[in-house]
Amino acid sequence: MIHFIKGTLVEKSENKIVVETGGIGYEIFVPDNSSVYMVSENESVKLYTHMAVREDAVSLYGFTEKEGLRLFRLLITVNGVGAKAAMAVLSSMPLAELKKAIAFEDANMLTKANGIGKKTAQRIVLELKEKVGSDSVSFGSEVLDGGSVAEMLSQDARNDALNGLIALGYSRLEAVDALGTIVDADLTAEQYIKAALKKLF
Repeated sequence: MIHFIKGTLVEKSENKIVVETGGIGYEIFVPDNSSVYMVSENESVKLYTHMAVREDAVSLYGFTEKEGLRLFRLLITVNGVGAKAAMAVLSSMPLAELKKAIAFEDANMLTKANGIGKKTAQRIVLELKEKVGSDSVSFGSEVLDGGSVAEMLSQDARNDALNGLIALGYSRLEAVDALGTIVDADLTAEQYIKAALKKLF
């Protein structure tokens, strides 16, 4: 197993790069939004890698952060999500946004990834929400653990406001983010909704 590769970036193309180390050029598939694309050719790079072995091919998938590798490995444990689909999901949004989408069960956000349908997105949420939700996730301008988020949303007015925003067509993630920016703690549900709508427009 290759844990990471550190070497010289010699080539960049869509979805993949080539890193030379020890006289060998390794072709590594990376997310479209990987920060490695900001590195100039002939400069040094380090990628944490996952090696996938099939009968007809051996492929390397690389990530500039360990968290990217961890999420990739979680995604490919979901039934129907292979390496290509996992990379599409990781390419569709920043890691923090992906973790929030899963933790807050926002399957619609996941369908923005190329080739990810509603059923697959729902499976990802169902199978990974507890694993991802156990981490700290961004909520508005604060970082709260899963228990704090649950406690905040359990307040009747905020919870009613959350449901009201979802009924208006906003995703759960959008509603949670908007409500998370409101510091007042004693508003009615209607007041929370009005304040959140100002953030969403």
